[in-house]
Amino acid sequence: MPIAQSPVPSIPTLRLSVLFMVMLVAAAGNTAMQSILPALGTKIGIADVWVSLAFSWSALLWVITAPMWARQSDKRGRKILMALGVTGFATSMLLCGLALWAGLSGWMGAAMTFIVFALFRSLYGGFGSASPPAVQAYIAARTDAEERTRALSLVASSFGLGTVIGPTIAPYFILPIFGLAGPLIIFAAVGLVVLIALRLVLPDDTPRFAARGQVTSYPTAGAGAPGSFTDDLDGGDLPSGVIRWTDARVRPWHIAGLVGGHAQAMFLGVIGFVVLDRLHLRHTPDLAAEPTGHVMWVGALATLLAQWGLIPLLKLQPRMAVVSGAAIGAAGAAMLGFADDLPTISSGFALGLLGWGLFRPGFTAGASIAVPRGLQGQVAGQTASINGAAYIVAPAIGVLLYNWHAEMAFALMALLSGALAIWGWWSLKIPTPSDDSDSLSSAEL
Repeated sequence: MPIAQSPVPSIPTLRLSVLFMVMLVAAAGNTAMQSILPALGTKIGIADVWVSLAFSWSALLWVITAPMWARQSDKRGRKILMALGVTGFATSMLLCGLALWAGLSGWMGAAMTFIVFALFRSLYGGFGSASPPAVQAYIAARTDAEERTRALSLVASSFGLGTVIGPTIAPYFILPIFGLAGPLIIFAAVGLVVLIALRLVLPDDTPRFAARGQVTSYPTAGAGAPGSFTDDLDGGDLPSGVIRWTDARVRPWHIAGLVGGHAQAMFLGVIGFVVLDRLHLRHTPDLAAEPTGHVMWVGALATLLAQWGLIPLLKLQPRMAVVSGAAIGAAGAAMLGFADDLPTISSGFALGLLGWGLFRPGFTAGASIAVPRGLQGQVAGQTASINGAAYIVAPAIGVLLYNWHAEMAFALMALLSGALAIWGWWSLKIPTPSDDSDSLSSAEL
């Protein structure tokens, strides 16, 4: 029997602010690391492909562990799972920063530095994914439907803001003592502050409603907000059943997500090395952090412009969002392939992420609208897995191909995106949900 849903007061502003910070710090810290790691790897002497594989390893662990933590929050409590995620984030950032600092100082060789760094990155990939679903469930269990929508939208926006804030402020944290490893140390300290606030401000778990949070995709530059969370967070009496990955209702959207996601992941994976090479900074990698952060900041803003501006303004349907986004992403990849200075690199990167900022919510919403409310949780988990899976091998493939033949790498990204736009125009249909009353509107992409 579902727990009775009587009206409850709003979550106090101070508590909601802490929840906002829990989500923001994870996204900001990860994208800050993405903006400086190519320069760090170059300075230490780590091959480009191994730098990209460090993020692949973390993404793989996130995809594997996120569903488990989403289930555990129901059993062990939401506050303790949030604390676990923030602890994993802060510990990982601190230890990774110290490992890279040791490599920069010459205390460890390049190979040993990478091995230790990858080991410590496991803490983020394995435990960082515990926080987002616990935050969602915490809110859903303590608010009525009207307040829940506002609060969940707020915490979703924190993820998107984090992708902008991280690369923007990372160059300012390059400290004299720690050098390029400084941003990781600072974000670890911020994580500790958030953890203390979480412990002091949030009460122990005493939920009013049964609730389960959705699995959130691995945070990366250009991801933007994770999307509007549906009301399939409560323990209501919803239709049961299992939807397979190959179900005809969602299969075309999953294919679109895999193809477009891999093109985007390759695009993101090479950007730090493009800045190093096109601006001739391989021999002075300390100077690369600021322009790389600038490029990623512009790209993140373009993503948010697409998701928070263009989609609601133009009232894009999922099919058109995927098709137009893939076409714009192809143009961005082509432009970046010929860019040779900071303005054109920034413009090409922003154009690509503007396109993928349309694409990602489009394929997510298309799969969601195609099924009734009772299957929303399962489909949300599938789309989150697809988003994460794209970052397991695609960045490393993109970097390998880029180092072998840069023009061919960008041609492949443009080809995948262009092919998706053409295929999507003919193969993606406007979903017809089994239960219209439970479908998502196009404005909720």
